[in-house]
Amino acid sequence: MPTIIAVHGNGGGGERFARIGPLLPVGFALRAPTLPGFGGVPLGDVDRLDGLTDALEAEVAASTRPRLLLGHGVGGAVALDLLSRDPRQVDGLILHAPVGTRLDTRLFPRVMSSRRVQRTVQGVIAHPLARPLLRRIALPEVPRDIADRTLAAYGRAEAFGRLFDWLDSAWFDALPPLVELPAAVLWGERDRVLDAEQRGDYQRLLPGAREVVVPGWGHFPMLDRPEAYARMLTELSRALLQGGRGDPGSATAEPGDPAPGAPQL
Repeated sequence: MPTIIAVHGNGGGGERFARIGPLLPVGFALRAPTLPGFGGVPLGDVDRLDGLTDALEAEVAASTRPRLLLGHGVGGAVALDLLSRDPRQVDGLILHAPVGTRLDTRLFPRVMSSRRVQRTVQGVIAHPLARPLLRRIALPEVPRDIADRTLAAYGRAEAFGRLFDWLDSAWFDALPPLVELPAAVLWGERDRVLDAEQRGDYQRLLPGAREVVVPGWGHFPMLDRPEAYARMLTELSRALLQGGRGDPGSATAEPGDPAPGAPQL
């Protein structure tokens, strides 16, 4: 039975994938850990990316094979950091809007290098008074209770600002290519955080990877269109486990799907 180990992005925890597990077909298992410094899990003495990677490594080791590692946003960076130790820990990799490239040129990472800005941005995202606006802008298709919990989680994320310190271009440039690992890179066409303009940036690291851009998707399809997201993960996972890149076209967003709102967190 394939196990998908889903690694969340910044500000949230494993709960971001809660809507996906029940939608996967029989024979698939989902494991969605919450890393230290997120979702109420204490950061403890973790003071660099290695601490998050250690926690993920333990989760991967406890999972049954075959294993598919899914990294969303910052979760993609932690996944790449883990596989730089030993890519044989998993049987396939799906990066979804991963963090890693252009960290020295993109405006947002540069602005977030200031600790004061980090605290301010984190506070604004989590503040109850900001939620109506942020729901409308970033999570328009998500049920209100889930959207509110997603935004509130940023306030409990001890590691939120630290990741902007730990991830830089030198870290990314030092990652070794994962030549033999079956992999796919997934982008949402309407993602305003980490978008398809970075398509191709991962060719050095994943020379055999298939890149998929899904029309209509924003940054959080696991929240606002879980059925389509589960279909995509299923198709990509099957293709990767068969040893090829496959064609996940049947799992892309359907023509009638409402497009998520513009900017995403």
